[in-house]
Amino acid sequence: MRRILTVTGFSAMLTVLRMLLAIIIAKAIAVYTGPTGLAMLGQFQNVITSLNGLVNASSSNGVIKFTAEYSAEGIINCTPWWKASVKWSLGIFFLIFSLLLFFAGDFSYWLFNDLSYSWLIIITGCSLPFVTIGTLITSILNGRQQYREYIKAGVLSTLITATIMIYMIVAHGLKGALIAAAIQNAIVGAVILVFCFKQSWFKFGNFFGRVEIKHILGLGGFILMAVTSALTVPISFIFVRNIIIENAGWGSAGEWQAVWRISETYLAVITIALSSYYLPRLSELKLPAEIQSEMLFTLKFVVPFSILAALGIFVFRDFIIAILFTPEFRAARDLFLLQLCGDVIKVVSWVVAYPMISGGKIKLYVFSEIFFSLTFVLLTSFFVEKMGVQGANLAFLVNYLIYLIVMLYLFFYSKGFLSKANYG
Repeated sequence: MRRILTVTGFSAMLTVLRMLLAIIIAKAIAVYTGPTGLAMLGQFQNVITSLNGLVNASSSNGVIKFTAEYSAEGIINCTPWWKASVKWSLGIFFLIFSLLLFFAGDFSYWLFNDLSYSWLIIITGCSLPFVTIGTLITSILNGRQQYREYIKAGVLSTLITATIMIYMIVAHGLKGALIAAAIQNAIVGAVILVFCFKQSWFKFGNFFGRVEIKHILGLGGFILMAVTSALTVPISFIFVRNIIIENAGWGSAGEWQAVWRISETYLAVITIALSSYYLPRLSELKLPAEIQSEMLFTLKFVVPFSILAALGIFVFRDFIIAILFTPEFRAARDLFLLQLCGDVIKVVSWVVAYPMISGGKIKLYVFSEIFFSLTFVLLTSFFVEKMGVQGANLAFLVNYLIYLIVMLYLFFYSKGFLSKANYG
């Protein structure tokens, strides 16, 4: 109990800082770009999320799992996985960068109906190496359960990136916001690299050198899971936003994006706690009964928090809109109820579904990500045509409710769901 409280406490401190800075950044975006600018930025950020997810595929959950699993046996048993991660990352980066370089114009037109943003796509591609470096280091910190170092690095990188983003938005408007979004995670990676340079495990030989095929293949499954999420989730949101734009206009898409951004911000504390505590903890456990017990224990903490947070945001939504945005966003107040209910269901489903990741259930994870991303888009198309922009929030709630029901059934009634894959 003490460990989860400690991790959650540190996560809350970092998230409060990020929330305060997010308030300032969101206000700047609202003032200098308006609802249309916010919707355009949302489109671009979904692509950035997808690209970051692709280059981080080998350096995120797989590294956390294997570092947590082998740390007790010494760093020497962790380094093969780190070296395998670097090899995978290099190959993925060169592939992605080549595609971005040759198809920058196509990406620009797909996102903005404008070819003139090709340069922005290329800048994003150039920033990717620093993104994956930062993710690899934070994954190692998580796996080694160095929570204090993780939070310190997070605080420092958050302050620096927020300062740069605010300057770019105020000085250059929408163009500055787009550039800041393109380089934000690269700056985070660079800051974390400098911050952790003197860590005892941070040595060149721990990341480069010969790697056995079993370590390459062992990370392969986690890479496939990460790539699936990187492609399905952000792209599904681009389709959802396009559906809203087609049926209700860019302004309504911006209002929906505003509510979604608020949800992302307050749920970040749970996201950090789950990745910092829950995933490493599940990776340590071997018996299904232990995993079930840990899941129920974790739910006792995250469910009350998410309910109270959602309730607080709903009650003070007018005040939050006034602080974060401008009067142009006032209509967004009517979009909160279904979104916040969906948020609570989403959190519960996260906790129940995490054993898929820790246990390496590759086929199930890939299928579920693809299937429920597709159903989200289809439900959105159906409900938005009937209800307008509110239909997107109803689609979100219904989709996660179905997902939760499926995960609960697998968790309690599928014997293989809680077993661990053997990676040698």
